[in-house]
Amino acid sequence: MASEQTFVIVGASLAGAKAAETLRIEGFDGRVVLIGEETERPYERPLLSKDYLRGEKPAAKLYVHDEGFYANNNIELLTGTQVASFDPAMHELTMKNGSRMPYSRLLLSTGAVPRRLPLPGAELPGVQYLRNMGDSDALRTAIGAATRVVVIGAGWIGSEVAASARQLGAEVAIVAPETVPLERVLGQEIGDVYRDLHADHGVALHLATQIEAIVGTVAAQGVRTKDGSLIEGDLVVVGVGASPRDELARDAGLDVENGIVVDEFLRTSAADVFAAGDVASTWNPMYQKRIRLEHWANALNQGQTAARNMLDQGTAYAKLPYFYSDQYDFGMEYNGFAADWDQVVVRGDVAGREFLAFWLKDGHVLAGMNANVWDQGDGIKALIRSDTTVNLDRLADPSVPLADLA
Repeated sequence: MASEQTFVIVGASLAGAKAAETLRIEGFDGRVVLIGEETERPYERPLLSKDYLRGEKPAAKLYVHDEGFYANNNIELLTGTQVASFDPAMHELTMKNGSRMPYSRLLLSTGAVPRRLPLPGAELPGVQYLRNMGDSDALRTAIGAATRVVVIGAGWIGSEVAASARQLGAEVAIVAPETVPLERVLGQEIGDVYRDLHADHGVALHLATQIEAIVGTVAAQGVRTKDGSLIEGDLVVVGVGASPRDELARDAGLDVENGIVVDEFLRTSAADVFAAGDVASTWNPMYQKRIRLEHWANALNQGQTAARNMLDQGTAYAKLPYFYSDQYDFGMEYNGFAADWDQVVVRGDVAGREFLAFWLKDGHVLAGMNANVWDQGDGIKALIRSDTTVNLDRLADPSVPLADLA
């Protein structure tokens, strides 16, 4: 493309960093500007609730690229910089400091922000959220000083933070409205596995429990449930999901619905504007619906695809959704997408926590998870992509290769 063009990426995230890298790999020789609110150069977030939080891996392991990468590739990295708005008609950004920047094409990779609890006491000192590196640093220190950690929420962040806090030696309680951890994503049967996992590691589980308030005078001292019970703790970690940071797109008049609406080429409703990562609600041709995911692989892959489409390569985003989680000595990978299902089939040793699980609807595998089994991911993906009706007995039989079912 002509060198006088300016491609701007708002959001110096994993998605944004990979988009900038891909533009250069694909031969774009124009101006590339990568704008981030944080003072750190782009880094990956999964370890913030795991190895980095526990102090087992240094910050150097988080960064997407080494320090000299951006200058060496003529990518203008503007950290500590906030964008106030953009005008799709004028192809122009306005910064919080009032300065303006024209763009030829724009990528929004602004990510997500933790949902705040609208509860009495939610602003007390000792109530913490986890999103960025600074949050993880502060949380590590707070866990070390805490007598007891109360984690509100039993989704991925809540569960992983609870596991890390236990591994750091803290007393931990999880409080959540679900009957089992991760119920919304995995359902009751596999959620049972995580409930037992945390219980086996000494976490006090207060499930099917609604919170009325965070209590304390000068600092958090625990939570009060709607039945009047007090769950004590001098550190309260809130992990109740995240909201897409779509305010720039909304204010600019783009289509927004649970994130920035994009097609399979990651194009928004505005000309020359794309979106990728946590903020993008992407049309998925396989599942025939919009999917917005807050997971590492989505950011990694969508950033690259968006860059190629900014270069008019017409590359549809066709990756199967993927995420992973590590809690204590229990690791898993999940491929596919199942918002609802009518059956869960398990093969392997659930009690020993080495198994595969499959979520099906009308006999078709929508998603699969390999738990402490590390050589079945490709087979699971092939089975999902085959979109064939499977024999349930054979699916549950470990002696039947997954390739035979696909």
